[in-house]
Amino acid sequence: MTFWWFMFAMSLLMPLSMILLGRLLMLRPPRQINTLFGYRTPRSMKNQDTWNFAHRYAGRLWWVMGWPLLVVSAMAMFLVRGSEKELLGRVGLAVVAAQALCVLGVFFPTEKALHREFAGQGKAEENRRQRGFFVRQKKCKGQD
Repeated sequence: MTFWWFMFAMSLLMPLSMILLGRLLMLRPPRQINTLFGYRTPRSMKNQDTWNFAHRYAGRLWWVMGWPLLVVSAMAMFLVRGSEKELLGRVGLAVVAAQALCVLGVFFPTEKALHREFAGQGKAEENRRQRGFFVRQKKCKGQD
């Protein structure tokens, strides 16, 4: 039973980290571009706007994905409670592998969003203008 508690705690470690770090990155991304901490890809490190956008976007994804992953991980471990150590170890490994795929899977949508939001040079406003997000307002009668 002690091994089950250990595996249960380990299986919840990654989803809890995703929830906490996701919330942190969403609300308080690293202030300056650095090579030590944060979402560090060449596209996210182009300028401060891309840096902030990438952290908020990836943080939101981690936070949203962490909650269902926490529930599914806990349920998977409860299903094998009281089983042999070998089965516990295999289920724990499968759970952690699925969690790792979820953590790494955040990079693809974040990079796609960065590419969509920031055209090649990392300038969001020009890209939005090209896609028609800035609509000219019509003047009402009587306005000059």
